[in-house]
Amino acid sequence: MPAAEVVHWGMADQVTTLSEAHDVLSKLLPNPKSKPQVLKDYYLRSAEVYARVAEIDRAHHHEALYWANREREKGEAIKTRKS
Repeated sequence: MPAAEVVHWGMADQVTTLSEAHDVLSKLLPNPKSKPQVLKDYYLRSAEVYARVAEIDRAHHHEALYWANREREKGEAIKTRKS
């Protein structure tokens, strides 16, 4: 991937392999000091990507399901304030 290319969620929605999911999602990971809602949104959205990939990349089905569950649990564990 060229250094100038900007990675966005649309790219994550197009991945078809676990390897691609890891690559794109790692580039979308927000700063750990980001607001809790930003982190929660990232983890829950990445869980959706991994769950979708689990159904496409059948050779990595169980591993992708593991990652989907891991990301979902991380997202659900983040407490956010109701505005």
